Amino acid sequence: MGGSRSQADVRKRLDGIDLLRGLSIFFVLMNHINIRLRGADVAYTTLLPAQLVHILVWNAQLGVQMFFVISGFLITSITIRRWGSLPRVSLRGFYVFRFARIAPLLFLLLAVLCTLHFAGVQHYVVTTKTGGLGRALLAALTLHVNELEIHRGYLPGNWDILWSLSIEEMFYLFFPLACLLLGGKRLFRRNIALPGLLFVFVILGPFGRTVFARGNWIAEDYSYLGGMEGIALGCLTALFMSRRTFSRRAALAAGIAGTVVLSASLIFSWQAYRDWLGKTGLNFTALGLGTCLFIAGTTQIEWRSPRMLAPLLRMGRYSYEIYLTHMFVVFSLFDLFLRAGKPMRGVPVLFGSAILVAGLLGAGVANLYSEPANRFLRSRWGQAGSSQTPALAEPRSATSVGS
Repeated sequence: MGGSRSQADVRKRLDGIDLLRGLSIFFVLMNHINIRLRGADVAYTTLLPAQLVHILVWNAQLGVQMFFVISGFLITSITIRRWGSLPRVSLRGFYVFRFARIAPLLFLLLAVLCTLHFAGVQHYVVTTKTGGLGRALLAALTLHVNELEIHRGYLPGNWDILWSLSIEEMFYLFFPLACLLLGGKRLFRRNIALPGLLFVFVILGPFGRTVFARGNWIAEDYSYLGGMEGIALGCLTALFMSRRTFSRRAALAAGIAGTVVLSASLIFSWQAYRDWLGKTGLNFTALGLGTCLFIAGTTQIEWRSPRMLAPLLRMGRYSYEIYLTHMFVVFSLFDLFLRAGKPMRGVPVLFGSAILVAGLLGAGVANLYSEPANRFLRSRWGQAGSSQTPALAEPRSATSVGS
């Protein structure tokens, strides 16, 4: 049994991962448009099958959970590839690479949101109910937007999306420390201290969405434990694949099994939410396991997506930029829809144009700003922290919600 080729080849585009991210950002976009339509009493779903409606517009939270799993898998894979093993990770190098990828666009977004708040622009003013602008800005910079919303209620849309980034950034803050402290620790003659900690997060995840939420329905979606479960599952998958190589048949079986579980989780999400899976919080666990199987299988066999899925792959490649900027598109196009008199025939146009414009905006922001800033910061600060493979730049495929 040797090391998995996926670790050495992580620089390549991973179509399976890009496809999952494309689906995830699609579900997020559809949900945020749907929320505005429902708030404006646009009964556009009346003639549509209820099952189809749930699939298309109510799977955003599952999409974010898929993002978390992908983030855990990629950051663990890249850390192993860059430094050779997790205990050899460079704290400075890790934090520089994460800062260079996440901070430029995040700081620009916060600057724009503060400007719009002071200008009193509709949809962008942070009310005193949630603590005001200063409290929201503090939460964004100290990684607890999710906790602020759990205790104070939802922030405006462009601020609200930062709840998931708070969870991911909290993971990035402690991941290299855990690698250094636990990565080489032996328990029962095996290096299982770090996997053991990750497994604890997997166990606690469902409780974070149920028992520990104490009836707070924002906490059911936004808690640290609920999100860390998905990230931990992704990390465990990467660790497992780094130590094993599978036959093509076994990898294909894993990919098919993952596809089945993922499809069932997304198609029957409403039924699962209302059934015992949702009541126990295990519906997200099932989705996470399906995501891991799909990633493991498609990565191992280097699966290539059919051309018809190219738009989703393209969205997946710019998922971070789309995620942080899409609410500007949603609010702008929805305001135009309202000014036009909320025409029912305009609903499909609203959905389609929002997805198209958000994708183009995300791609433009990535190519013109965030990626140049990323490369500049890494070239200026990053070499000292990349002792193992200094010539290997982190791939664009390592970008999820904030990866």
